[in-house]
Amino acid sequence: MPRMAMLALSGVCVFVVVAALMVKLMPAPLRESDYMIIGSVATLVALLVLFLVLVVTTKSSNIFFKKRRK
Repeated sequence: MPRMAMLALSGVCVFVVVAALMVKLMPAPLRESDYMIIGSVATLVALLVLFLVLVVTTKSSNIFFKKRRK
């Protein structure tokens, strides 16, 4: 599988796991706002995991800064 497809699939998997875990842990009568919070937190965690994986697996030693020519 290409790298980008694998990263996208892993991001979706992390999102589903976090959302399912939060639905299971939240108190029983869920309202619409609870579902919005669950989706927001799951999106935040999935994007954070995706960012960390990209930073760790990048071959460049200095990711956030680019050296300029003088």
